[in-house]
Amino acid sequence: MSESATYTARFINAIGAVSADAWNKLQGTAYPFHRHEFLSALEDSGCIGGNTGWSPLHLLLESQADGRLLAAMPMYQKNNSEGEFVFDFAWARAYHQAGLEYYPKLVAAVPFTPATCNCILYSNDAPDSPNYLRAQLIQVATAQAKQSGISSLHLLFPTPEEQQSFNQLDLLSRKDCQFHWHNQNYSDFDDFLNRFKSKKRKEVRRERRKVSEAGIRYDIVEGKDMSDALWDAVTPLYSSTFILRGRAPYLTPQFFKQLSNTLPESIVVIIGYKDDAAIATAICFRSNDALYGRYWGAGGDYDSLHFETCYYQGIEYCIREKISLFEPGTQGEHKIARGFVPTETFSAHWINDERFATAIDNYLQQETQQIDAYMESVQSHLPYKLIDPSTNNSES
Repeated sequence: MSESATYTARFINAIGAVSADAWNKLQGTAYPFHRHEFLSALEDSGCIGGNTGWSPLHLLLESQADGRLLAAMPMYQKNNSEGEFVFDFAWARAYHQAGLEYYPKLVAAVPFTPATCNCILYSNDAPDSPNYLRAQLIQVATAQAKQSGISSLHLLFPTPEEQQSFNQLDLLSRKDCQFHWHNQNYSDFDDFLNRFKSKKRKEVRRERRKVSEAGIRYDIVEGKDMSDALWDAVTPLYSSTFILRGRAPYLTPQFFKQLSNTLPESIVVIIGYKDDAAIATAICFRSNDALYGRYWGAGGDYDSLHFETCYYQGIEYCIREKISLFEPGTQGEHKIARGFVPTETFSAHWINDERFATAIDNYLQQETQQIDAYMESVQSHLPYKLIDPSTNNSES
């Protein structure tokens, strides 16, 4: 526990130690992944905790006068680097080769979720600025790491505003690239495709036609309409993607079913049917202005099934619902030809050992140059007739 003239800081080992009402009043919980209901479902279903490598260690900043929650950093103590999507396996190997322990480490992130959202939540009623609150929380977290012999603190996928704050706090900055889709007030999918070059437009239509000709139709089901029977039909499809790679799925049927009851407005499930049997799914989450494509799976091998399920159906949904942003997840250059544009993502890092901090900082500077060059190079492969390079927005 840490105290200042205004705040008291404390760690909690379960999100249930703070009320949902107090937590969900913080700025940043407009993102579904930081809602109390989402974090509770992760813990209640056993997706985190136990032997998963994710041990909750959420950091709270409360008013010393009346105990009100004024800021929070959803955080976990990790003994591996699985499910983070900001890859530091090489850092861990370097530690091991030097005879040092990289694990445990602290990670401020949403488990299994490479989506840009606030790492630090704060109240508009706090007497100090968000930047000050961020500094206070990071100071407490790093002090705890030093005291406990923890190697590092990692803040993954912060918003650009947060990343600027973290840079001012002398955290190491890391840049990466994802591919996002932006809604330019399209009236329908054809309007979107009309912004494409002719050849690229024909390729997309050919892919969609192949799925339709295979007799596959789609339903888009929101969380309130996802029955247990529907979850029992689609979660084996989602699980198959992990099983084919020789690993257990991150999220359990219990997690999805609980979230359907507690946070139904944030779930969007795309289901592909053939002969009335579910054969493909993309499990997505949404906020008011963004769709997050997260988990996909299929029970058969059909030409272009992945593109239709994970991208085209999601784009149609965003156009229909007037959602401005579609983040379909990490990696995947194949997204470029389908209208997704390169977008910067960030992470911030504090390294306890000064020698390794210097070495990692040098590496990150070189890596940033490579990411910048890569993002510039893929611009020439975008399918749009014209791209405004300052905004990545398509124009006719």
